[in-house]
Amino acid sequence: MKAVIQRVSEASVTVNQEKVANIGHGLLILLGIEHEDTHEDITWLSAKISKLRIFNDENGVMNTSLIDVGGEAIVVSQFTLHASTKKGNRPSYIKAAKPDISVPLYEAFVAQFEKDIQQKVQTGIFGADMKVSLLNDGPVTIIIDTKNKE
Repeated sequence: MKAVIQRVSEASVTVNQEKVANIGHGLLILLGIEHEDTHEDITWLSAKISKLRIFNDENGVMNTSLIDVGGEAIVVSQFTLHASTKKGNRPSYIKAAKPDISVPLYEAFVAQFEKDIQQKVQTGIFGADMKVSLLNDGPVTIIIDTKNKE
């Protein structure tokens, strides 16, 4: 499971010209799921992101988490995070999980993240052509891969 976490001043997701998610200060999380991912990946990744100290404290130092600042979150499914560009110029998505695997894991991640941050998490629409808009704050962008826990 891979996640691109962006600290944002605001973010939104639009599908068919209708805004389906909209937040202020918080995190936009792009989530890619592999066919090998498990609930253990969900638990670990959700806990890691919810406690990630990437928000400024009173001294302007990144030392507080989403929970600490009471920020909002949007989680967007992003199968292209598992693109392989090893051969040629056309990315291969062979590692990305098919919907029968990825949809339940995506929904389970959202539920776990809501539990961990103790508030509702907004989402895009799985598999839709989404337009994601954000104002990256910092900019702060972190990439986490559960297969490479550093």
